[in-house]
Amino acid sequence: MAESGGASRGQPKPAPVEPALLTISRHEMLVDGLDVEFRTLIHQILSFTRCIAAVREGFGAIVGVSGVQYEIMMWVSRLEGTDGVTVGDISHAMRQSSAFTTIEAGKLVEKGLLEKSVDLKDKRRVRLRCTAKWRQALATLAPYQQRINDTIFASLSSQDFRELSRIMRGLVVDADRAAHLMEFIVRQERGPGTRLGL
Repeated sequence: MAESGGASRGQPKPAPVEPALLTISRHEMLVDGLDVEFRTLIHQILSFTRCIAAVREGFGAIVGVSGVQYEIMMWVSRLEGTDGVTVGDISHAMRQSSAFTTIEAGKLVEKGLLEKSVDLKDKRRVRLRCTAKWRQALATLAPYQQRINDTIFASLSSQDFRELSRIMRGLVVDADRAAHLMEFIVRQERGPGTRLGL
């Protein structure tokens, strides 16, 4: 026997949205003129980011540092080469202020995980290098990193991974620009005669 009212049993159809209320205007991101799928993607990215942040904190806890200190150490490990890496380079990679990086790097120096030296070409700059103590900590972390990262990316094929890497390279640049735009907008809206009343 045919079911009656089948349409009501499925997902409710999203109500039409006024163009001015859409959260994005690019047609490539709209499905049937709606931003529902785009907003779902944003929420998924936020959920994923929270999970990644929790994992970062966990890795840090294993070796006795904070999550952001763990991230700084991983960047230094990757970028130091033979001459070390500057605080500015780490700050740029992490999209954070040099002042904040300097403070956290100082704590890592006190823990014996980083060593710093003056740049021979520009004495205003400080170069960071990993110590033997950090390399020992990395050896301790490696099995946990493998286990956790294998779990996080368990659903990806090699092709998926390459495509995700390509997409993320562009998104990080776009997101950096958007963050600066957001700062500009907030400063404007908090100024005299603000439209939002903030």
